[in-house]
Amino acid sequence: MSQRILAVALESDKDVVLVRQRARQISSMLGFAKQDQVRIATAVSEVARAACHAGVKARATFVLHDQQTRQQLEVTVSAAQAPAAHTEAAALADAALVTAHRLMDTCVADGGGAGPAIRMQKALPPQLPVSPTRLAQIASELAAAPAGNSWEEVQQQNRELVETLAELRERQEDLLSLTRELEDTNRGIVALYAEIEDKAEHLRRADEMKSRFLSNTSHELRTPLSSIRALSKLLLDRMDGDLTEEQERQVYLIERTATDMSELVNDLLDLAKIEAGRVEAHPEPVVVENLFRALKGMMRPLVDADRVELVFDNGGIEDAFESDEGMLSQILRNFISNALKFTEQGSVRVSAAHDPGSDMLTFAVTDTGIGIDAEHLQLIFEEFTQVENPLQRKSKGTGLGLPLCRRLAELLGGRVDVTSRPGVGSTFMLTLPRQFPHPSPPDA
Repeated sequence: MSQRILAVALESDKDVVLVRQRARQISSMLGFAKQDQVRIATAVSEVARAACHAGVKARATFVLHDQQTRQQLEVTVSAAQAPAAHTEAAALADAALVTAHRLMDTCVADGGGAGPAIRMQKALPPQLPVSPTRLAQIASELAAAPAGNSWEEVQQQNRELVETLAELRERQEDLLSLTRELEDTNRGIVALYAEIEDKAEHLRRADEMKSRFLSNTSHELRTPLSSIRALSKLLLDRMDGDLTEEQERQVYLIERTATDMSELVNDLLDLAKIEAGRVEAHPEPVVVENLFRALKGMMRPLVDADRVELVFDNGGIEDAFESDEGMLSQILRNFISNALKFTEQGSVRVSAAHDPGSDMLTFAVTDTGIGIDAEHLQLIFEEFTQVENPLQRKSKGTGLGLPLCRRLAELLGGRVDVTSRPGVGSTFMLTLPRQFPHPSPPDA
């Protein structure tokens, strides 16, 4: 639905001044902001001026369109006939079109009909729609409002120009302030990056010192611990005579403590070597059946056959694969010993499977033990971290076994995963490529 507001004939420069005034008045009465009023008045006056300079009779029509979303003010400047070809007039019309495109929402040039027309639209502010009653009131106010002269219009334009310049100056000051803030922020970021790099260097040095300390300390502790274990074994074997029951209990406690300390030292030394980059995998052909036989022999002393059954399943894999058997065995031993430690009744199953699609091998150790809560599944792979559980207090560990397994798996080109349900059991998985990923030689 369209409602006509006003029409202004354009025959001279005075009419250009008049249509500018009317455009500003109409946009003000329709609720446009001050800046939008200036934009509409400028766009209409530029197009009207181009039409007058073309030397043809023209007309400016103001219409209010009711659309589904928002009402639109449409101003159409139409000529009674096409203007004669004139270079200056054509250039002026092109410039007016460019200006109208920038200042209005839409600007369309229509060359059909009796003469050319330019239609410009501007959406009204989001407010209550202008009713027909209000539109009739606007038309009455426009009819009663006297037309200003050129001098008054020049004064009005000067005021608008001063306001625009003041606003531009304010925005420029805001921009300068923002630029200074950004410069300060950039300097702060540069300083922060420098500090982060410095901290990173300190951390790298500290990590090197930690690895060196762990390595040296582990070497220094190994000898006395080995001596304590050997002497305890001699005493428990009655090499120097019989022991009383209390003496035997105390010597066994010494031997057990020294063994635990020795395991801690070995894990610390292995971690230190890996972090220092002094551990390398030595791949060789590995047969799953031979690997499982060796593991079965090593783990047999830890199995209480009356409570837990240890089962090995090679998955029918007969062909050898390439990996470091020592590292692989160390990972699986850790998985199996943990499974036996936290399984009071049931079974521990060690299995192997081959995925032909990805050519990956998966070794899984599945138990029917106490299980692990979901929030602790990643925690167990952090160094010196153990999940609180009554069985954990009975079987103390170092908290380094699983972190070490993850590091070793990475050296083998694989990964370690775990799934678990409390009260049901856990499955620790080692996934490896069937062919060891040898590093690419450096480019010549």
